[in-house]
Amino acid sequence: MSSHIPKALTAGAAILVAVGLFAPGAPASANSGHQLKITVMASSDIHGNAVNWDYYKNAEYDDSAHNDVGLAKISTLVNQIRADRGAGHTLLFDSGDTIQGTPLDYYYAKKEPVTETGATHPMAKAMNAIGYDAVTLGNHEFNYGLPLLATWIDQMKAPVLGANAVSAKTGRPAYQPFILKTMKVKGEKPVKVGILGLTNPGIAVWDKANVDGKLKFLDLVQTAKKWVPVIRGLGADVVLVTAHAGDNGMSSYGSDLPVENASAMVAEQVPGIDAVLFGHAHNDVPQRFVTNKVTGKQVLLTEPGRWGQRLSVVDFTLTKQRGQWTVVGKSSATLNSNTVPEDPKIVSLMKKQHDTTVAYVNQVVAQSKEQLSAAESPYKDTAILDYIQKVQTDLVGKAVAGTPDASLPVLSIAAPFSRTAVFPAGPVSVRDMAGLYVYDNTLLGIKLTGAQIKDYLEYSARYFNQVAPGAPIDLRSLTNAGGTPDYNYDQLSGVTYDIDISKPVGQRIIGLSYQGLPVAADKQFVVAINNYRQSGGGGFPGVTTAPVVYNGQVEIRQALIEYATASGTIDPATFAEANWKLVRDGVPVF
Repeated sequence: MSSHIPKALTAGAAILVAVGLFAPGAPASANSGHQLKITVMASSDIHGNAVNWDYYKNAEYDDSAHNDVGLAKISTLVNQIRADRGAGHTLLFDSGDTIQGTPLDYYYAKKEPVTETGATHPMAKAMNAIGYDAVTLGNHEFNYGLPLLATWIDQMKAPVLGANAVSAKTGRPAYQPFILKTMKVKGEKPVKVGILGLTNPGIAVWDKANVDGKLKFLDLVQTAKKWVPVIRGLGADVVLVTAHAGDNGMSSYGSDLPVENASAMVAEQVPGIDAVLFGHAHNDVPQRFVTNKVTGKQVLLTEPGRWGQRLSVVDFTLTKQRGQWTVVGKSSATLNSNTVPEDPKIVSLMKKQHDTTVAYVNQVVAQSKEQLSAAESPYKDTAILDYIQKVQTDLVGKAVAGTPDASLPVLSIAAPFSRTAVFPAGPVSVRDMAGLYVYDNTLLGIKLTGAQIKDYLEYSARYFNQVAPGAPIDLRSLTNAGGTPDYNYDQLSGVTYDIDISKPVGQRIIGLSYQGLPVAADKQFVVAINNYRQSGGGGFPGVTTAPVVYNGQVEIRQALIEYATASGTIDPATFAEANWKLVRDGVPVF
């Protein structure tokens, strides 16, 4: 087992490290009827948002619903709840995806890595100041590799949980499975709250390069069935699960891995859980109840959206029954962070690292001959996405030169990650590039046949709703069929094809050709593809088993920046090529 993976914990050791005292504060007090109220708060999917700032727009964050973001906002809400309920009556948790998502996280992982500088990671600094009681691992915690993750965990004052992340060699927990918090009650027996952390099995697919052979990610339900009785056996009066998994029971990958979005399944199938605080789906779920199939009891679920836009607040009522505290009531809500100012303490704490990141993203890398926008890229072939295709094609083409595959045509795959991305006419900065390519993906080259490429494009074309010839086109309902996100609509460069949206799914790719000739089923191509897609993200056919001909671990966003810097000019005349379009019975939609 790699030295940078925390020492695996035996069940006994986990129990020893997991028992802790509640954070300092006045002890909770029970009323004359032996009734007690406690409050649990939860954030999730913070994704590097420390302050209310949009690094891509170089402005305070805002969206159409006027949401705010960031831990500085969350801190204010937490302070208000602690003041209202009493600090000794409250706990604070997070359900994962913390150290990836903004240029702030990127900078301190890649530009000035905290693994090398010894500086405190901004998310550890902010969370420590706010006073989290525990944080659960999300899938994006693994994006920058295990050494960075280990450094962040070491810097966190709160335990970082992940019961179902185990050593690939020993099968033992690689991270702390749970904690037990003891809440003192004036004149009464203390209340013990157990918290089990569960993360996402998809890590094995999405971050295969970082975890393969080192970690395995077990089924959430089975893991909870193992640990909840242990936590109850240690005297927990209240048992919570913090899960980085949505609640719809579905997966974005095949059935070879345990279910991705299993939070409601855990609540339904594992007895002894009072509430599940979940994340990963980025939804605002103030309160949902599901019935446990074993006990018939109601289990509460709540999810606080994303990026610090919401804070889940769960109130429990406990009474003394046969000398034991028992949960007799529970309710939850999500608070909107746009209703409060930022906590100046957190803003001040983040200032140096925030200002450094702002300076970095505003560095000019090239001059664009004209404005290029991604607004129409989900349904039209746009020059700004062609820029990604050009850079990827050139990189992979150079990499296979001199190899047995040098004679094969090189194609490229890209998706519209952001509809708001723009290269302005004139100076183009790092943040413009980062706004176009918002994920920390790396580049690979794989070999596919013509038949596989046809299947791949048919799968991608599921993204469009079926629209009959002559029917009006409504851009609001044209795309994202079946909930397919923009980032799972792949466009292919290097070949030409039409997508007939009047046809059913699986029969939409028309006239697939290469250099004016129909693509033969057995013709071979090299395809530039990102690591998320190649490892199975999105469930696209043929790619996970395709031969890999290039994997230089080059980060695509950085490749875009370096390509622009080297040329100094972004001129669509040198790379823009309209090679695909939407049609109905051969008639172009646009």
